[in-house]
Amino acid sequence: MPRNYFDARIARTYEAKWPEIHDPSAIEPVVSFLAELAGAGAALELGLGTGRIALPLSKRGTRVHGIELSPDMVAEFKRRPGADAITVTIGDFATTHVDGSFKLAYLVRNTIANLTSQDQQVECFMNVARHLEPAGCFVIEVFVPELRRLPPGETLRPFEVTPTHLGFDEYDPATQMLVSHHYWVSDGRVETFEVPFRYVWPSELDLMARLAGLKLRERWGDWNRGAFTKDSRSHVSVWERGSL
Repeated sequence: MPRNYFDARIARTYEAKWPEIHDPSAIEPVVSFLAELAGAGAALELGLGTGRIALPLSKRGTRVHGIELSPDMVAEFKRRPGADAITVTIGDFATTHVDGSFKLAYLVRNTIANLTSQDQQVECFMNVARHLEPAGCFVIEVFVPELRRLPPGETLRPFEVTPTHLGFDEYDPATQMLVSHHYWVSDGRVETFEVPFRYVWPSELDLMARLAGLKLRERWGDWNRGAFTKDSRSHVSVWERGSL
């Protein structure tokens, strides 16, 4: 079972710590993209969190089921309007089984990298394939590792530097791991948070998908279907299960 880094302290302040991802302009393209793929079918969110995407997707009419490791995040989610329309299972999304089949499964905001071994990431694809309907889709949003932007001999890359939030990724290419370090400054106090990730390349994800019987359908540079290029810092990839 992966370690739960998103405890009550993070769950209570999740929206305040990352306000940019809770802005409607950041949420709307994601929900529109996913709703189009789900159609009249059901959707499975891996890493539900506090319902940032699941709640507006449900309001669009999509039936959503979530899997979430953190009971504290689920408790925060259940306080939100519309949460009673969404069923949540607490568990590790790489191995947890839920009843039913789904037209769509999705992982957003780098959550695949919270699985910190290749075996866990492969098992996640296998688990999704077991839940998908024929011709169902699996969507992942994840960053592209920024190793080429590291100066020779350096391991730290800042990803956000503002008066209230400092964020640094610490890369270890020998293990394909990184640790994200966060420092929030408020009222003269500093709050810290560290979480490990296993970074993964698009080609590696494609191979994981093939092992699970999925094939790449499309890959974009963002949720608005901008082109994925050599300079893209993240990607939205869609794999499809074959029809029976």
